[in-house]
Amino acid sequence: MTRLELAKQDAKVLVNIRFPQCETALLAGSIVRGEGTKTSDLDIVIFDSSVQSSYRESFYYKNWPVEMYVHNLHSYQSFYSSDCERGKPSMPRMVSEGLVLMDKGKSKVLKDEANAILKAGPIQWDEETVRLKRYFLTDVLDDFIGAYDRGEEMCCALALLEHLHEFILRMNGQWTGSSKWIIRSLKNYDSELAREFERVFDRYFQTGMKDDVIRFVEQQIEPYGGRLFEGFSIGKK
Repeated sequence: MTRLELAKQDAKVLVNIRFPQCETALLAGSIVRGEGTKTSDLDIVIFDSSVQSSYRESFYYKNWPVEMYVHNLHSYQSFYSSDCERGKPSMPRMVSEGLVLMDKGKSKVLKDEANAILKAGPIQWDEETVRLKRYFLTDVLDDFIGAYDRGEEMCCALALLEHLHEFILRMNGQWTGSSKWIIRSLKNYDSELAREFERVFDRYFQTGMKDDVIRFVEQQIEPYGGRLFEGFSIGKK
């Protein structure tokens, strides 16, 4: 039995124990995508009309770490809205990719809805948000350039990495991510750009040389007006 088959079997048993009355249950996450590691958990999404409100629960079952996301047939909508606003499609992605563990006729509707959201992409930034993001990138980049303390430099580099990935993807109508999904999201958009992103930051962390990072950040923001400091304000009337 493969690890995926075992995961699906154990997840089905768990759903039948905890939510035998649920309308739909899905197994999502890295194991389903074939990207599982020895620390991967079972991401199980439950849709149960008897549940009063959404909640998330973490526990172990048969040596599996389990993350269970529980919703009724309406409460999940607020998570979809939040994901669209912040540009990180955690909930729609789990529903879209999830393997059906239990279904009483709702899974197709739920999956079609999630797929439509993923295809549409995140909410487009307005002009003021773009200015704000350019300013934040400029500010962090200046801190990175000026830092002499190695620890401070690395913290600035990490902030640049996260802000820059968000800027690149959102300016191109793409979903962003957190943690390992930062590079995955970039690869989904443009594999060549993702390789360059990895290269410049990896070179900095290995050698401490900043030039490639500085040049890369400036190249990415230049088409949208470049650095922004002079004339920027928030809340001025």
